[in-house]
Amino acid sequence: MTGSRGGLMRERTAVYLLFFLSGAAIGTWTARIPAIKERLGIGEGQLSLALLAIAAGSVVGMTVVGRLVDRYGSSRVVIPAALLMGVVLVPPAHAWDLGSLAGALLLFGVVHGVLDVSMNANAVEVERAYGRPIMSSFHAVFSAGGFAGATAGGVFAHFALAPWVTFWSVGAVLVALASWAARWALRAIPSHVPGAHGRAGLPKGIVFLGVLAFCCLVGEGAAADWSSVYLNEDLGASPGFAAAGYAAFSIMMTAGRLAGDRLAARFGPVPLVRGCGLLAATGLGLALLVGQPVAGMIGFGCFGAGLSCIVPQVFSAAGHRDPAYAGRALARVASIGYLGLLSGPVFIGGVAELTGLPRALAIPALLAAFVALTATALRVRTGEQAQ
Repeated sequence: MTGSRGGLMRERTAVYLLFFLSGAAIGTWTARIPAIKERLGIGEGQLSLALLAIAAGSVVGMTVVGRLVDRYGSSRVVIPAALLMGVVLVPPAHAWDLGSLAGALLLFGVVHGVLDVSMNANAVEVERAYGRPIMSSFHAVFSAGGFAGATAGGVFAHFALAPWVTFWSVGAVLVALASWAARWALRAIPSHVPGAHGRAGLPKGIVFLGVLAFCCLVGEGAAADWSSVYLNEDLGASPGFAAAGYAAFSIMMTAGRLAGDRLAARFGPVPLVRGCGLLAATGLGLALLVGQPVAGMIGFGCFGAGLSCIVPQVFSAAGHRDPAYAGRALARVASIGYLGLLSGPVFIGGVAELTGLPRALAIPALLAAFVALTATALRVRTGEQAQ
């Protein structure tokens, strides 16, 4: 582990590159979905089945990578995964039917799941070396990468270039970024030895940290899928103004993550998460009660600001609870949280059919309040016992 200031900065920059390229891969793929759908001549239902392959692959990748990180060290896992990310972006553009597209997206999901857990594990190691909170800034860069990837995909689409041109071009950039990260990434010695600490399981409380991530990612999925629908259909906003709801959510989430490290250093993770949970719950809750388009946009902005710091702090807490089990702890938290991102919008849609969308959107507000009430779960404890 590098101890010099310059060495730490290089290692931190490497993690920024990893988070950026991960977000950029997702953003690029998302931007070219319509073109691939049109080229293959598939409908919305068939496309949904193909997209499920990404989700399934991500869960598989997150499930298997934890032990690899603990056994070999995060850098030995994250660098190959980052290099592969640029490679597996390409096959979906060359799919010839629904089956081949699903297979390509399954592989994409597996690599992305492996990269997600291993880069967060490497981020925890760099944060530990710094001795102060820096996790939120990494997640802010992930959001920036998503925006950059979506923008790049949009530019290629604007000039009517084929998806394969987009993915080969962006994929080459991702491989270059991964190669740069490989030169500077922190090389920590694996700390896990089977039977260490007199136990063979995860530290206590890891599953509950996953539940907190689940609650937040339900909210992120709900904002992405339902904010515009709510503003347009329930509040009568124009389609253009309705889109501003998710824009406000995204902008405030990015801004909150940029400020999150300073807030965590000043107040500590527990007060920060408690305050963020209350902001998210009250912001969205009051907007639903007021029921006006402007209030809805402001409410989703507050919701994004509130959720912004929670998942980074949850991941940091999971990784720091026991360094010997950081990989598996992060894998468990990430996989549970990811289920919230996948199932949340579907569940809210089902509830909306029965009660109406405004009442259904109260669910993520209540989940944010639950996070605020249980924020003490992030407190670092010594002498953890196996679950």
